[in-house]
Parts: sequence; C-alpha cells; structure tokens
Amino acid sequence: MAIIGYARVSSLGQDYEQQVEQLKNYGCTKIFSEKQSGAKKDNRKALREGMEYLREGDKLVVTKIDRLARSVRDLQNIANELDEKGIGLVFLKENIDFSTPAGKLMFTMLGAIAEFERDLINERTSEGRERAKKQGKHMGRPAMPEKDIKRALQLYNERETNGMSVNDIIQLTGVPKSTIYAEIKKLKDKEQQ
Repeated sequence: MAIIGYARVSSLGQDYEQQVEQLKNYGCTKIFSEKQSGAKKDNRKALREGMEYLREGDKLVVTKIDRLARSVRDLQNIANELDEKGIGLVFLKENIDFSTPAGKLMFTMLGAIAEFERDLINERTSEGRERAKKQGKHMGRPAMPEKDIKRALQLYNERETNGMSVNDIIQLTGVPKSTIYAEIKKLKDKEQQ
C-alpha cells in the first residue's frame, strides 16, 4: 500500500511547500503537486497523473478538501472514482478518511447538504427572477441603442471604402460582434423572403 500526496495552489505566485511538508509528515512516499486553478479537473495535469499512478489499496492524501475539489460535485466524482478503484482518500485539515465508515458517512452528508444548498439557490433564483418580471424589470443584458446598431451596420457595409475591420467597428460603436452578425443575418433573411 502506497500513501500518495497531492498538493495544489491556484496561482503561480503561491507556494505549495507547506502542503508538501504536511503530506511528508503524514507519510506520503510520492507527492504530485501543481500550480493550477481547481475549477476544472481536466486542467489539473498533476491530479490526473496522480489518479493514474494510484493502485488498489493505495491512499491519496490531501491537506484540505478545497485543494482537491472546488465543488461538492467535483469532490463526489473524484471520491467515487477512487472508491471504485479501491483507493482510500484522506483530508488532513478536516480529519476525514473516506476509507472508514465514519468518513463515508461524512461524505454522504456533505453530498446531501450540497444538493440541498443547490436546490435552495435554484429556488431563490427562480423566485427572484419571477419577482423582477412582475415588477417589469428587464432581465439580461441591456439592449443596445438602435442608432448604434444602425451605425455599426452602415460602417460594416462600407468596409471596402472606409477600410475598417469588424474590430475597428466594434471599438468605434461599442456594438458587440455577435450583435453585428445577428443583425446582418436578419437583413439577409428578410431579403430572401
């Protein structure tokens, strides 16, 4: 059985040496470390390498939950993947060992709490959106002034004579590229009817 550590900091200016020291003190014989945002598991090369390195009966040790996962869903996915391979998971700061019955219970409770929290947030967001609609408030990005859109389309159509690129037009008028192209498409669709 190997005890493998994983250390991560979010930015290049941060240092993971303290994490590495804690992992060594726990007994980790190999440590995978990286300076990378934890937002997406796919971006974390050292984590992927560590997951591939681990074998049944091994244990992955991390100093804190947020060093391994940025969301409960991410944590659940990683923990389930490790569990299916027969690999233990330990968080030092939280004193959680997912290979024990108490650790599995804690993991289940974290998942249930996170799901409850997600449902509450979704419910509040829906209620807020409905309340805003009833009050006549505009939802989403503010509409571009019609005169700015017309000016952008005019400049777009005169590109050969004015020498402007689409980026120049965006800079001058403030009309986003997506709006310019959407309006051009509308005009072409009208012409084809």
